[in-house]
Order: sequence, then structure tokens, then C-alpha cells
Amino acid sequence: MSGAALGLEIVFVFFLALFLLHRYGDFKKQHRLVIVATLLAWYLCFLIVFILPLDVSTTIYNRCKLAVNSSPAESNGSYVTLAPSKQKCFKPWSYIPDGIMPIFWRVVYWTSQFLTWILLPFMQSYARSGGFSITGKIKTALIENAIYYGTYLLIFGAFLIYVAVNPKFNLQWNQLQTIGIAAANTWGLFLLVLLLGYGLVEIPRSHWNGAKRGYLLMKTYFKAAKLMTEKADAEENLEDVMEEVRKVSESIKYNHPLRKCVDTILKKCPTEYQERMGRNMDDYEDFEERQNSYPSEKSLVKLHKQVIYSVQRHRRTQVQWQILLEQAFYLEDVAKNETSATRQFVHTFQSQEPENKIVQYFYTPTVEWYWECLLRPWFYRVLAVVLATFSVIVVWSECTFFSTNPVLSLFAVFIQLAEKTYNYIYIEMACFLTIFFLSICVYSTVFRIRVFNYYYLASHHQTDAYSLLFSGMLFCRLTPPLCLNFLGLTHMDATISHRDAQPTAYTSIMGSMRVLSFIADGFYIYYPMLVVILCIATYFSLGTRCLNLLGFQQFMGDSEMTSDLIDEGKELIRREKRKRQRQEEGENRRREWKERYGNREDSTRNRVVHTEQKESSFSETNTNRPLSKYTRSNGRTERDRIELLQDAEPLDFNADSINDDPLESDSGRYQPGGRYLSMSRSVIFDDV
Repeated sequence: MSGAALGLEIVFVFFLALFLLHRYGDFKKQHRLVIVATLLAWYLCFLIVFILPLDVSTTIYNRCKLAVNSSPAESNGSYVTLAPSKQKCFKPWSYIPDGIMPIFWRVVYWTSQFLTWILLPFMQSYARSGGFSITGKIKTALIENAIYYGTYLLIFGAFLIYVAVNPKFNLQWNQLQTIGIAAANTWGLFLLVLLLGYGLVEIPRSHWNGAKRGYLLMKTYFKAAKLMTEKADAEENLEDVMEEVRKVSESIKYNHPLRKCVDTILKKCPTEYQERMGRNMDDYEDFEERQNSYPSEKSLVKLHKQVIYSVQRHRRTQVQWQILLEQAFYLEDVAKNETSATRQFVHTFQSQEPENKIVQYFYTPTVEWYWECLLRPWFYRVLAVVLATFSVIVVWSECTFFSTNPVLSLFAVFIQLAEKTYNYIYIEMACFLTIFFLSICVYSTVFRIRVFNYYYLASHHQTDAYSLLFSGMLFCRLTPPLCLNFLGLTHMDATISHRDAQPTAYTSIMGSMRVLSFIADGFYIYYPMLVVILCIATYFSLGTRCLNLLGFQQFMGDSEMTSDLIDEGKELIRREKRKRQRQEEGENRRREWKERYGNREDSTRNRVVHTEQKESSFSETNTNRPLSKYTRSNGRTERDRIELLQDAEPLDFNADSINDDPLESDSGRYQPGGRYLSMSRSVIFDDV
């Protein structure tokens, strides 16, 4: 089994990263280099989290072997026995041979650092560039990152000069390497505590609120109102950009040298705009004879960048709106089915995507009712209590992990108790649950935060390339300090535990932080205590209240603005629901009409054709009797009448209005109540 666990986790983590990237990215439309770079960054970070518990168990076994070798011992198969006390050091099932883990961690760590500090920032600028060639995009990326790279080089150069001039320092290459690692981990720890303080409170609270049906529905209405505003803004922005593209396309004809750039821009536009612009374009124009000013290549690069951004944003808001509608309809169905006497879940609208037959067989309407209306709220409450307990343990351990005598960190107590009995399964499970919970608190915050429209991870393949690369940068910068913080909580880091014991392979590549004592003994120990203040601020929603005061609408139950947005979102959902109901009723009526009168229509058409043939032959013999034309005209009238009845849209007289969208109605005839000026209300609707 040596190395088998390592190989299995390497394969599993790869498919996990691939699954998450497929959920957020778009493999078909996004550049392959963007997909590969983001996948590699996510994969390396997830790999560190999953492999670190194996490193801990292997280190504990190696410590046992060192203790055995320092006293008389006997070797017996897969374990070592101490002669005096007969203590056994069992080899863990996931034991990794010596020499593998240091090389593995060195490759993983330095690859992730190369990605986060050099490659991914360059690829971000490359992805956002509007250049029309690879050379142009590289040039733009280098110019945008010149300040970014120059700042780091300036700081590093000033530090080297200070070390060379000061006679107190006699630094070698290994010490310089350790200082660089410490600087990167310090920056990552600063951001890590901020994200961790938010996630420790928000994750249990979100699961507790998930058990409240009314809360989820009100929040969905709030999201609908905000998303509709963003959707309208995206549509307006797209229209403005497409208008500029149309003007450029009309001014630059196909024989112009810059026409290739315009064609590249047109390919990025939606299909309906491409067709509209293609119809209005002339075939040829001699641009040399005209004295009009044409756009420059630089302005076309800027326009290309705007087109990419506006189309991506418009597509994302459209998809998110449909997903939010399905979520709102489903929550309304849950609220209605809670009082159902039949205890069978009834959907207002059938799912548009075909469900799996196995799921349909086991997840019946009765099972769905018991889960959604009875079991799921209690499950979320129990899960919220468990997560809250973990959060309290993490906060306590973050404030007391520096104490080694007595040991106050609960995670360190658990690991040391298991280390005495060499229960490697328990050690690996405890380590995995601890670091997994810390990773969920940090990574989920990365997936939730949104920096205006520049960084936003949207599911269902709606995340742009810039946000994917930025998330890879954050993961690579947060994961190393996260792992060091975990090792400090469990006292597996010799810098924290102050024990003369064999360190883990992960801490061995980090080097001794004693080179910078003010960081090892000060910042790394006392800064994580700020997580208490951040948790308190998150619990009382201080950040949300500040954003609300600054004009960024946030969901707050005691806010008048929130109530107005909830009412607006509720009206939007009700309007979309009526529209979809009318569409389904119209489709059902057309289907019933075809099933009922389909055979009659076919027989009518056959009879008309037979009559036409008979009368045409009769007219050849009797040209003086012009009766066939009346028969043919009556046949055509019958066919036209049947086709018009088939294509007729049924009216819903029970609806509040004939047209939900007042913008689609005729302002001269249509009234808000669903009436027209030419119709008399007392005459038309008396008998309805």
C-alpha cells in the first residue's frame, strides 16, 4: 500500500478540480490556455489540502522510529517493537516512503508560486486585451504588468542592497529563499484571516437560514429585483456597444485594410446583431476616394475589448435570470405543498431538462414531499449546529495555539491523544476534517465575494476568463499560509510547539522562520487572534450595514430599501410566472387542437385536392362553365381558416392584464388595466 493512497488522492483531486472548473468555466468558448492555467492552479491547491494529512501520519510514524532507534529495539515485519516497554510502532496504511514527500512538496509549492506571481497576472491582462493578434495581446499584457512586476523588483532590490551593506547580516541563498517564502506567506496570512473570519460565521448561519422557507423566498425576491436592474443595465450597455460596432462596420468596408479587425469584432457579437449589420452593409466602396476619417487600430482594440466584456455580461445575466426564476418557482411550490393533505409534491411547471429515470424511480413525489417539506429543514438545522461547533473550536484554537504547556488548542489535544496510541486512521481523519473545514470557510468566501463586475465567479459556465485566473491567483496565495496555520493549530510545526522533533515534509521546504524572528514570534502568533473581532463583526453584519449605507443594496430584514426591493422582486416573479403559464396553456391548446382535428384537416385537404383535380378535368371538357374557380377558392378559404385556427394564440381572460410588459403595448390604445380605448368595458365583459 506504500504510495497507493498518494496516487489515489492525486487522481481524485484532479477530477474534483476538473468538475468545479467545468461548473464555473466554459470549455467550449474560453481559451485553452486559460482553462489549463486555472485547472492547474486549482488542482495544486486542492492537492495540498488533501495530501497534508498523509504527511502528518507519515511524520508521526517517522518520529516513532526515531524514538525506537534511540533505545534497544526489535524489528518485526511491518512494525517496530521497543524492547523495554514492548511498544509497537505500526506502519500506517497510507505510509509514503522517505524522499518522496519533500520532492513532491517542492514541485507543488514552487509551481503554485510561479503561477500566482508571474504567469496568472500576465494571462489576466492577455485575456482582457482587445488585440487582434498574439503579438499585440502580449505587448498589451507586458505594458499593463510593468508596474506590477516593477514594484516587486524594486522592493526585492532594496532588500538585497540593505542586506549587502549591513555587516550584521550574513545571509546565504537558503536564508534568502526562506525570507521570500515568509514574505509570500505573510501576505497570504493577512488575507486568510479576513476570509476565515467571514466564513466561520456565515457558513453556519447560511445553513441555519436555509431551514427557513420564508427567509429563502424573501431573499430570492430581493435577488430578483437586483438582478433585473443588472440585467437591464447589461442590455443597455450591449445596445450602446453594438451601435458603435454598427457605425464602425458601415464606415469600414471589406476592401479597407482594417476590415479584418472589424470582422473579428463582428464574430464576437450575438447572432441577431450580426445578421442585422450584414443586411445594412454595402458590398464595395472605394475608401481611397473618400476623405472621411476612419477609426484607428487602437480605437478598434478598445472597441473589441468592450464587445467581449458586454457580450459576456449580457449572457451571464440572462442565464442567471432564468436560474433565479426556477429557484423562485420551486420555493413557491415548497411553500404551497407544505399544507398539502396528499403529501405528494406538485410542481407548478415541469422541469425543462429530462430527469434521470433512476432518479425518477427513487425520488418520487411522495419522497420529494417528505424531504423538502419535513426532513430538509431539520437536516439543515442539525448541520448548522455542527458547523457552528466547529467554528467555535477553530476560534478558540486560533487564540490559544501558541500555548504549549498546557496545551490549549483542541486540535492539538486530539492529535496528541491519537499520537500516543498511534491510531493513524483517527489522525488522518481528524487532520482531514480540520483542514477541510478551514478550506471550506476560506474557499467558499472566494467563490462568494464579488468585486463589482471585475471579479465574479458565476456558476453554470458563466464565469469570464479574468475571474477564473484571479481565483487561481487567490487560491495559490491562500493555500500555503492556510496549511501552515493548520500545522500550528495541531502543534505539528516545530516553530509553534518548540519541540525538538522531526518536522513534517511540508514545513521542511519552508525553511526555518527563525531568520525573521519578529515574523515567527510575533505576526504568525498574534495576528490570527484578529479572527475573533472579524467573527463578531460578521455576526452583527457590520460589513453589510456599511455597504448598505454606501449605496450598495444588501439584504437586511430591518431596512426599508430591502422591503421595497422584495416587493419589486415579488411582482417580477409573479409577472414571469403568468407569462410562462400562458405559454404552457397555449402550447397545450395547440397540442389538443392538433390531436382532435388533425385527421379532419388531412381529410379536408385530401378532399380539396380531389375536388380540384376533378373540376380541372371537368373544365377541360366544359370550358363554358366557370364553376371550378369557385370551388378552388372555397377550398383555399377552408385551408386558410384551419391554419389560422391552429396558429392562434389563446387569450387568458383570467389574467390581470393582457400584456404583462407595458413597454410592449401600444401607448395609444392600450390601458394599464388590460383594456383598449376602442372597446367598451360594460359591453364586452358583461357576460364573461
